[in-house]
Amino acid sequence: MDTPSTDIGPGLGAFVAFFALAVILWFLVRNMNARMRRMGYAERERVERLEAEHRAAQEGERPPPAAPPAGPEGDGPDGDPPGR
Repeated sequence: MDTPSTDIGPGLGAFVAFFALAVILWFLVRNMNARMRRMGYAERERVERLEAEHRAAQEGERPPPAAPPAGPEGDGPDGDPPGR
C-alpha cells in the first residue's frame, strides 16, 4: 500500500501571505499612532484654551475671540470657502 506523504509544508505562498499581512499591520499601527498623537495635541490645545477662558472670566476680562477651526472643506473663519 502506497500512502500519500504528509511531509508537505505551507510553502512559499503562505510565507508571502504572512509577510504581506505583517507589513500591512505595521503600516496600520504606524498610521494609528500618528492619528492618536494629533488627537492628543488637539485635546491639549482645547483644554489650555478653556483654562485661559476660565481664568479670564474669573478676573472679569473678556478673552480674545478665537478663530473657529477650519472644517474638512477648508472653510475660513467666516464660514465661506477660501477665495470668496
